[in-house]
Amino acid sequence: MKASIFVGISLDGFLSRPDGTFDFLSAGTVEPTPHGFEEFLATVDALVMGRNTYDVVLPMPKWPYGDKPVFVLSHRALRTLPAGVVVERVSGDPVAILAGLAARGIQHVYVDGGVTIQAFLRAGLIQHLTITHVPVLIGSGIPLFGPIGADIPLRLISSRQLIGGAVQSEYAIGPAASSPRGIWVP
Repeated sequence: MKASIFVGISLDGFLSRPDGTFDFLSAGTVEPTPHGFEEFLATVDALVMGRNTYDVVLPMPKWPYGDKPVFVLSHRALRTLPAGVVVERVSGDPVAILAGLAARGIQHVYVDGGVTIQAFLRAGLIQHLTITHVPVLIGSGIPLFGPIGADIPLRLISSRQLIGGAVQSEYAIGPAASSPRGIWVP
């Protein structure tokens, strides 16, 4: 099974403000700009997200995941779902969750939510990351990365500047090419 991350973060590394809002993601833009989310979403079979992320996304005017099944990590019952949306509550460790989804025929999962992303990274289950750095510093909030226990080497696939000054980079998990001295060389 393939597990991927597609996130926007502030330049100082935060997914959201301390209250879970992410209004800063549109910094520097007057209207929504293309950033590849729809194309990425078309490649996944399902989403796994944390409960806090679900609670932030639920009241949005339009459900952003279309008809993709969404699995929410939670021990509590979920609030009322939007009509036509497939959402299921799951719990357990990341390895067991992905094994259960694979047994259901799901091959590519989009993992979302700060704590959830961190848990899946620590478990070694993420293969692909797309990170969009938005040109704003917010100073505090929910970080994308937390303690991981060991280095996770990344290999840059591509990087591009988006309208409004954001920079989007794609990485694969795995050894990165390095200079002979182990430092960045232009």
